[in-house]
Amino acid sequence: MRKMDARIKEERTAEVTLLITTEDDHPLAEREVEIAQTKHRFLFGSNGFFLLPLANNELTGAEKERTAQIAEHFLALMNYVTLPFYWGRFEPEPGKPDTERLRQTAKWCVEHGLQVKGHPLCWHTLTAPWLLQLTNEEIIAAQLGRIRRDVSAFAGLIDCWDVVNEAVIMPNFNKYDNGITRICKELGRIKTIKLMFEAARQTNPQAVLLLNDFDVSPAYEILIEGCLAAGVQIDVIGIQSHMHQGYWGVEKTEQILERFARFNLPLHFTETTLVSGALMPPEYEDLNDYQVTDWPSTQEGEERQARETVLHYKTLLAHPLVTGITWWDLLDGQWLNAPGGLLRKDGSPKPAYEELHKLVKGEWWLAPTVFRTDREGKVKFRGFLGDYELRYAGRRLPFQLEEKGEVTLKLKL
Repeated sequence: MRKMDARIKEERTAEVTLLITTEDDHPLAEREVEIAQTKHRFLFGSNGFFLLPLANNELTGAEKERTAQIAEHFLALMNYVTLPFYWGRFEPEPGKPDTERLRQTAKWCVEHGLQVKGHPLCWHTLTAPWLLQLTNEEIIAAQLGRIRRDVSAFAGLIDCWDVVNEAVIMPNFNKYDNGITRICKELGRIKTIKLMFEAARQTNPQAVLLLNDFDVSPAYEILIEGCLAAGVQIDVIGIQSHMHQGYWGVEKTEQILERFARFNLPLHFTETTLVSGALMPPEYEDLNDYQVTDWPSTQEGEERQARETVLHYKTLLAHPLVTGITWWDLLDGQWLNAPGGLLRKDGSPKPAYEELHKLVKGEWWLAPTVFRTDREGKVKFRGFLGDYELRYAGRRLPFQLEEKGEVTLKLKL
């Protein structure tokens, strides 16, 4: 753990010298100033599907109060949120997308300081059922049109997208017929991905575009390799880490990190789950096949979840290519009825939430702190990369720590 902490300090912090001057360029000598962190550069997130009815004022009474409380816990810990764009739910009828409701939610998130990612633009599961009425050529046109429409409609609110989700299995998916598997069989994985990424990139050249998958086998590496060779511009490699069947452990996690680090692209752990109850039996290859209605959180499980969560987050932050972690889901019982939340069903925080909060807003955070400048107007401190404020005599001067290591910044009041 000490080695991890040392690597986190090396990779995620800056040793800062601030040179503070007055408006007439004189050093602000021997004065007390306050410095406070306002945002992490690293993305600490969760999916925020529960926010849709809250942001659109669809709740009343006790349910509204409960959801607002959950949102408060979210905002106290997270700076990043994933919103749902599953095509079958977003546009159950052709030409009737749920755009305004999602726009209102994205706007609410941005106003509350959250960076937003849309998930996903192209996926064979939960895709629009009406695609089956179309020819393959028409499905391709509809899918590309959907990407252009939605990436354009949300530009400025959502500039980060899971473009293609779970492409490794996509052409071989056989649980039920769907339009996206049909076109992936015809085009092949790489051409499918290339078309989708090009449509998203052309629509919003500034967007951060991810390829995302649960498959962490060499098959995903081979697919990424093929995409890059074909000229697909992947900004971030998305890795799902659903651990319903047990924590991967530090060694396995580090092995996965090193395997995907060979591409020298940012890595985002897009869907992370650790349960606080009984583990899913290991014989289930597809997690969705495990169907239980009662899967309770336990005291022993919550203590285990907290230990494993701290280890998993520290392992990931210690690796320089990891840029974000998204928890899946924030609340117990949301996916597979699993006790995989950081909050219980009643909205109360579990030990895993509390331990993460101690790290994200404690050990890895600079709370408002008073420093005294020297005769040259200098202040020295160590801070995690992110956004900060210098506060002096009622004034607030924002600045950013963008690079690790020794940094000197000049600030004029």
